[in-house]
Amino acid sequence: MAKQYRILTAAAAAIALTFGTAYAATNDAPPAPPPGGPAMMGGHGGPGGHRMEMRMKKQLDELHGQLKLNADQEKLWQTALDTMKQSHQQMREARKQMHEQFKSAENQAILDLDAMHAAHQKLDQQASQLREQTATAWLNFYHSLNDQQKTTVSTALKKHFAKMREHEQKRHERWEKHGAPGAAAGASATAKP
Repeated sequence: MAKQYRILTAAAAAIALTFGTAYAATNDAPPAPPPGGPAMMGGHGGPGGHRMEMRMKKQLDELHGQLKLNADQEKLWQTALDTMKQSHQQMREARKQMHEQFKSAENQAILDLDAMHAAHQKLDQQASQLREQTATAWLNFYHSLNDQQKTTVSTALKKHFAKMREHEQKRHERWEKHGAPGAAAGASATAKP
């Protein structure tokens, strides 16, 4: 039971972070990602990413309107939004810098894999810190809500979780239908006696 509670708490914080990041991205949209960049690997800003960001921004705006926040809660909401926007901007700049580093490394006869790995680890650490700052700001906001407001947020999150599960299931079905790399081999390996 405690493990489920921790998972649900982490999921709620993650979804708040997701809502928040999408909201920030629509207010400060990044340039088109380079081919083979993070967006091409399913990262933020990939194909359909703008539609998803707009949909999530709309959901976040609707939720904000439903909550009927008092002045103190509104300050915490704005703090969470500002924190999230700053984190989003810092991560975009860090990704851009790392992309430029990797691009310049392509001109080297012998790649310095240690330096590339260190740059990637540094980006991961920075991303983790920024996610934590944003999650903390959203959790501070959430803790300021009364039970009715928390119920409203919980209902919105549950709907979002259901949509995420549905989307994941559809993606998995498409993956299987279109013969994902290794899917056929894995299926034939399990079919053999």
